[in-house]
Amino acid sequence: MAQVFAVTDAIKSLAEAEARFHLSRADETFFPEWCASLPLLTELEQEALNTIRNRLLYHRADGELLEGAVTLLVASPLLELAGFYDPPFRMKAEAAIEIALNDGEEILRGRIDILILQQQLWVMVLESKKTMISVRSALPQALAYLMASNNLEKPRFGMLTNGDDVVFIKLATQPAAQYALSRAFSIYTVASELQSAFQVLKQLGRAIATPPSA
Repeated sequence: MAQVFAVTDAIKSLAEAEARFHLSRADETFFPEWCASLPLLTELEQEALNTIRNRLLYHRADGELLEGAVTLLVASPLLELAGFYDPPFRMKAEAAIEIALNDGEEILRGRIDILILQQQLWVMVLESKKTMISVRSALPQALAYLMASNNLEKPRFGMLTNGDDVVFIKLATQPAAQYALSRAFSIYTVASELQSAFQVLKQLGRAIATPPSA
């Protein structure tokens, strides 16, 4: 009978994630989507981003933010502004995932905060009070969630945020299982960082929605 574990209990370090899923970290050429030819922002997008950041600063001034507040103030508005709630995308909240390891003898289960477009974009929201540790501390679990996709042919992307910072992930399993990270965007500290993070999100939307050329 298979043993069942929570992802957060089974994968606690980056070394464990890499070993369990036979992952290796790729060089910067593997993830050009976060830094190359980023789309320009419209005036309306810039105004909306200013509103998002002003709201974040206003509520953050009262203290640390819980996960639900970060979702409402940061993650969901960015996804909406980038068009991820409209066709051709589909959204699931609190999506359950299950990963079978060791020929089905071990099952890892968990829930991802927001899942976009048939498991090609995953969004993880952390409580802001956990910013004593870098947002990258969620990377081991994020890699596990990305590995849960049924579509192994297409690359998958992840966005991690705690309301203070945003980090993007790209993972692919063919021809080899590998991943890479963007730099951390300090959206709470620097106004322009929110705009830069949004440009990356827009770029990922285009990459996902556009079919590969023949």
